[in-house]
Amino acid sequence: MDFLSSSTHLHITAWALALILFFVAALAGKKLTAVHMTLRVMYILVIITGLALFLEWRDKIAESGMNYDMKVLFGILVIAFMEMVLVRKNKGKSVNMFWVLFGIVLLITLYLGMSMGIGINF
Repeated sequence: MDFLSSSTHLHITAWALALILFFVAALAGKKLTAVHMTLRVMYILVIITGLALFLEWRDKIAESGMNYDMKVLFGILVIAFMEMVLVRKNKGKSVNMFWVLFGIVLLITLYLGMSMGIGINF
C-alpha cells in the first residue's frame, strides 16, 4: 500500500469517526465528557492527516488552483462549528444557527474534497 492510499484512508477514517463521535455527543441528552475528549483527539488526527494530504497534493495537481487551500479553510471551520455546537449545548445556549452553519460548511468541504484530483469527479 503506498503512502497516498494509506494517508487518504487514514484521513477519511479519522473524519468519519470524528463525525460519529460528534453526533453521539451532540444528540445525547446529557454531557458526555469522555466522548467529547475523544472527539478532540480525533480533531487532531483529522488535522494532521489532512495537512499531510495537503502538503502531498497541493503542488501536484495544477488545475486545482486554490481549491486545496479552500478545503483546508472549510475543514477547519467544520471542526470549529462542531466544537461550538457541543460547548454551547453543554452550556444550555441556543445551537440552531451553529447546526445550520455546520451543515453548510460540511457539505462544501465534502464537495471540495471529493471533487479534486484525488477524489471523485462530479
